Amino acid sequence: METDNKMTEIAFQIILFAGNGRSCAMEAIQEAKEGNFEEADRLLEEASAELGKAHGFQTKLLQEEASGNGAGVNVILVHSQDHLMTAITVRDLATEIIEIYRNK
Repeated sequence: METDNKMTEIAFQIILFAGNGRSCAMEAIQEAKEGNFEEADRLLEEASAELGKAHGFQTKLLQEEASGNGAGVNVILVHSQDHLMTAITVRDLATEIIEIYRNK
């Protein structure tokens, strides 16, 4: 049971930091839309930092699994992975959208 609780706690950390990263990326697009490219760049950096934190928690889960201490898959874990991958995609697209605005 402790492993399940630990996995759930880590999953929620992934959701938290992925959500923060996604929000920063979306804010960065809005700043670029207004021509505030310095702030857009800062927000993209913040998004990457938050996603890096989420990825760090994901790595912990992978290490646990590799060492034979995985607790199986649960819905919260799947949800957290979905959040992380979506947030990474939003950040990557935000980078491209900002470049479009910058070169307009």
